[in-house]
Amino acid sequence: MTETTASPTPHPAIAGADPAPTADAELIAAAVAAAGRGLVERETVAEVVALCAVAGEHLLVVGPPGTAKSEAVRRVAERLGGRYFEYLLGRFTEPNELFGPVDLRRLREGRVEFETAGMLPEAEVAFLDEVFLGSTAVLNTLLGLLNERVFRRGGTVLASPLRICVGATNQLPEDPALAAFADRFLARVFVEPVADSRLEELLEAGRHRAEPARVPASAPEPASEPAAPGGMLAALDRLAAAARACDLRPVTPLLGGALRRLRAAGVPISDRRAVRTQNLVAAAAVLDGRDTASARDLWVLPLIAPTVETQALARETLADLVDQAANRSLVHTAEDLSRSTAARAERLLRTAAALLAEHGGLPEGRASRLRLEAVLREIDAGFDPADLPAPLAGVRAGLVAVVSPA
Repeated sequence: MTETTASPTPHPAIAGADPAPTADAELIAAAVAAAGRGLVERETVAEVVALCAVAGEHLLVVGPPGTAKSEAVRRVAERLGGRYFEYLLGRFTEPNELFGPVDLRRLREGRVEFETAGMLPEAEVAFLDEVFLGSTAVLNTLLGLLNERVFRRGGTVLASPLRICVGATNQLPEDPALAAFADRFLARVFVEPVADSRLEELLEAGRHRAEPARVPASAPEPASEPAAPGGMLAALDRLAAAARACDLRPVTPLLGGALRRLRAAGVPISDRRAVRTQNLVAAAAVLDGRDTASARDLWVLPLIAPTVETQALARETLADLVDQAANRSLVHTAEDLSRSTAARAERLLRTAAALLAEHGGLPEGRASRLRLEAVLREIDAGFDPADLPAPLAGVRAGLVAVVSPA
């Protein structure tokens, strides 16, 4: 997790797109790309963590054990920097394990206050594994912290700097009593074991990945100081401020129509989630380098569908609306959720540019050459030469020069 990676080379806009991304968006995109390197089929998790951090919303990752949910979140958190808190919840988890113990000095004075240093209330990025297994006392306290960014317990009232909390679970809860708590996680990402066709890639990535030191599951990881490149958290905060100021008026009629279509199709969307969806749309716009939202940003909508089945239904229902959607910073997720040609072009452009920058000329070894050839084949299979966007055509020429030198 300590590897250093050059930022992807900023590229000109593809045909019909807006101006190039801002420096902050490129910085976050580079951090997310570096975090996802070596994690097979987990790029979407890494990208949605960044999207939600800019939007000021929380994320729920759902998938079976052993599918690298926690590893993906840890890597993004390390790249973003800031104080990080992680904990595995259980039925017998005590509130003080997350929020801090009673301050004994204050208790002697007759005041019940809590020592929160290094604990969840002072974290800027948090990851809670098996999040629905917490006790009622834990979940009730979390409810206020996640919703209001304020920690209240006993005589302690603390404004929390929490940018994002990522919750992970093996399956969605069936208990209706947990519905209000689950609703605090606006975005949902569902993961499955890596496809059989990519097992060799998974094995190679696992063999070469340097495993970080693990903290025992019974003890919280201290809220560490920033480990990412200087200014990463500041860039995230500037993007979050830009998202709050983003002009959503041009896209409001489209967004309202899209939400009506989702509800009519049977996707349950509460009024609260409908309103907060605007935060994801605004975050997508600023991560794409714009201060005004457009139809290009509506690819985020399936993320608010609560189950894997309703997410698939949302993709199908909105297919015509998001057929030109794309995002320069979150290329994998935008393509996955929109299935659009524009999003595919963005992903191939960034992937090819990063490979060429990494190799800086003739690659060494058969595996490296195969990666370049695979991207070249995908470009040729997905685009007619006459319709190839100019930036992608330029990168394709670079790939050809490397894999087929004169």
